[in-house]
This record gives sequence, structure tokens and C-alpha cells, in this order.
Amino acid sequence: MIHVEDLRIDYDDNCAVRDLSLDIQDGDVFGLIGPNGAGKTSTMRALVGLLVPTYGDIQIAGIDIRENPQAVGQVLGFMPDFPPMYEDLFVWEFLDLFAASYFIPKLRRRPEIDHRLEQVGLTEKRRAFVGELSRGMRQRLMLAKTLLPEPKVLLLDEPASGMDPHGRAQMKHVIREFAEGDGSVLISSHILSEMDEFCTHIGIMQRGEMVVSGSVDEITGQVMGTTLLQIEIVSGQRALDQIVSQHNLTGDPRWKGKSCEIEFSGDEKEASELMALLVKGGVRMSSFSRKRESLEDIFLQVGAKELS
Repeated sequence: MIHVEDLRIDYDDNCAVRDLSLDIQDGDVFGLIGPNGAGKTSTMRALVGLLVPTYGDIQIAGIDIRENPQAVGQVLGFMPDFPPMYEDLFVWEFLDLFAASYFIPKLRRRPEIDHRLEQVGLTEKRRAFVGELSRGMRQRLMLAKTLLPEPKVLLLDEPASGMDPHGRAQMKHVIREFAEGDGSVLISSHILSEMDEFCTHIGIMQRGEMVVSGSVDEITGQVMGTTLLQIEIVSGQRALDQIVSQHNLTGDPRWKGKSCEIEFSGDEKEASELMALLVKGGVRMSSFSRKRESLEDIFLQVGAKELS
């Protein structure tokens, strides 16, 4: 749904983004991670057409942004960080103004506005002035505005900035729901703990370059090397020890009562195959889970490698 190839962005003598390539498919929630100055915002602005890159190809939903920017605007929803607001309008008027600009028929606007306000948890603020809203509520209002034309692709730059826990939970639900409807989401944020809960893929940028990108499991394996399997058993400890000792992707179990942790270098499919082997071997388990490294751990590990 989003295809970027060899993107370069220069500001005079400074290269902000260098030869970046990226593919985001239907249903993906791609988290773009990096420190300030890594090139995340410049990348976002190029994707939405607000910045002309030095060179590179950008396609949104199969549409070349240089050849047909107007068509891209019909399938793309962009929510910038610190967007401008019309503070003297009621919340419903603010959305109605944009609904008209999106050519949503007048008879459809009221139910569509009510739906989006409910979606982001702002129904009770319908008749409040935009200028009276908190920073987090403004972010939720902008998300509702971005969803009005029913885009196929969402670009969100720091969408959770200033939101309280309720607002963040609401935002995460909306993003998951959008992706499950075969939408594609590219989200840039420094709040890694929030992105950790709903991103399916991540890309880590450093000094204008994409250092690593892929699914969260792929990146975890590539960067961290191994993950941990956490298993609780009802019976069959001896059988588990024997099976694990003969498995080429596992380390030695570390037991604590009926629970153990095992270093594991395989992917999800290989983890499921190991679980099937344990069941077949007579191990009765009450839980079997693969501990997922946090995005913060992965980001710090990548940063350490880059600086070494």
C-alpha cells in the first residue's frame, strides 16, 4: 500500500534522508522509530507531498505521488504533529468544515461526524469550542478529522503526544480497527511503549538512514539474537528437559518450580513446532508463551551497535 524506493531528501548541504526504501502492506501498522533529527518527519512530509524529495520513487495505494498527487490525496489521511486548529469553532463545526471540503454530501455529514466523535471518545465535547480542548483532545479531534474521508492509508506523526491514558487507549483501538479493515498505517512516535502494543512492523532510523526494518519478530531475531520462551507445566519436566536438550534452537531450561525460561532463536512457526513436540512427548503445559522484547530494548540495542 506504501512503496518507497531510494528516497533522498537534502536541505542545502545537509542530507536529511539517505536512500530510504520501504514497503508497507495492507493490514500493516508500521512504526517509524528514531531519535530527533533521524529523518522521520522529513520522510513523512515527502510521503504526503508537502516536501519535494531530491530523488526517489513514492507510491501510495499504487499511485505515483509525483504523477498524480491529487489522486493520492483521495486515499491518504495525514495527521501532523502540532496541526493548526480553528479555535473559534465548535468541535462539530470543525469536523463539518472538513467534511464539506471532502465533498461528503450534506445529509451524510451529521451521522458521519457523530460516528467519528464516538470513535475517538469526544461525543460529549461536540458543542465545546476547539480552543477549550486540551492538547490530547485536540489530537483526538484531528484523528477524527483525518478519518472523515475514509482513507486507505494513514500517516500519523506523533499522534499520542499530549494524550492521557484514556485517549491513548482510544487511539490504539482506532488504529487496530483501521488496519483490520485492510488499511495501512505508518506511525512515527518517540513513545515506544505505546507503539509496542499495536505495531506489526517497525523501521529504525539513524542519521537519515533506515538501519533495520521488518516485522517485529524479524527485527527481534536480527537485533537481539534470541528471545525467551516462558513455559509453565503441570507434569512432564523430565520429558521437557530431554526434548529441549536435543533441539537445535533452544538453550538449557532455567527452572523455578513448575515454570521455566528457555532461550530460543527461532521464529513463531518454529516455536509452535516446539510446542507440538512437547505435547507429543507427554509434557502437560498450563501456558506456553514467547516473550516479546520491547521496542525500547530493540531501539537501544540498535543504537548501541551504531555507536560502537
